[in-house]
Amino acid sequence: MGLIERALSLVFGTGRNAIAETAEVFRVNADAADARAAELQGAALNQLAAEFARERKGWYDRFIDGLNRIPRPAMALGTLGLFVAAMVDPIWFSERMQGISLVPEPLWWLLGAIVSFYFGARHQAKGQEFQRSIAVTMARTPQVVSNIDSLRSLEVGAAEPAARVAPELPSPSEDNPALAEWQQRKG
Repeated sequence: MGLIERALSLVFGTGRNAIAETAEVFRVNADAADARAAELQGAALNQLAAEFARERKGWYDRFIDGLNRIPRPAMALGTLGLFVAAMVDPIWFSERMQGISLVPEPLWWLLGAIVSFYFGARHQAKGQEFQRSIAVTMARTPQVVSNIDSLRSLEVGAAEPAARVAPELPSPSEDNPALAEWQQRKG
């Protein structure tokens, strides 16, 4: 038994797996590769956890962090709210939109710059268009006042019967002789 053991240990080594070691020269050891990948992923997760580990913050820091999270959801929910308002009360919505049309263009530029800056974009406005936009906005004021008066007159007319607003629809049997005959037989 000792002679065979010595011969095999000479070929394969003592306590080692010479076949596995030789195969690893040509092909990666899957177990070792998986262990290295798990170790790498664990290190990455530990680094990420360290980046987001927070110290104890005071009430003011927590309050400011909360305020910084408001604008995007508020803008998204506000936009959805505008769609709902337009469907629920179109005249009320139209009056508000007429008021928005009176906002001078430079103020829109300012709002766009603030929103763009908040979301990381750059905004650049031209000074010569500032005066032109104020003149255009002031020229639109009489039209907006007229539009609001028209909308308010529609609101008063909304209390009248719907027949005034909706046109008279033709009866389906007028266009379809077979349907008219069927209705005569039935009733």
